Amino acid sequence: MNRFRFLHAMIRVFDLQKSLDFYTRHLGMSLLRKSDFPEGRFTLAFVGYGGEESNTVLELTHNWDQKEAYAVGTGFGHLALGVSDIHAVCDSLAAEGVKIPRPPGPMKHGSTVIAFIEDPDGYKIELIEKK
Repeated sequence: MNRFRFLHAMIRVFDLQKSLDFYTRHLGMSLLRKSDFPEGRFTLAFVGYGGEESNTVLELTHNWDQKEAYAVGTGFGHLALGVSDIHAVCDSLAAEGVKIPRPPGPMKHGSTVIAFIEDPDGYKIELIEKK
């Protein structure tokens, strides 16, 4: 039995409401819990496709005093989500104004169909077609 389980990944977000809207409305995640920490001047919001007891989730950290958007940096790669019809998903997201810097198509040197979208903070999310 493995002693470890992947619990969550955390990203810092500039506008929590925009990020919650993106991950819940556009990507279909649920807001699992949200907590304000007034003494530390930050809010944590956890979103995902199922409860934290059995699913890996995404922690959105909003620092109240952040004056400008975060730099995503060169160390972060992307998050990845499986979708059944990548073209329909991308068409729907594009109609809602979601940025799609890499439209659906086969990955380089392979046949898996992928696309990349961006969240409001510029984090890349890879969509991978899973039939």
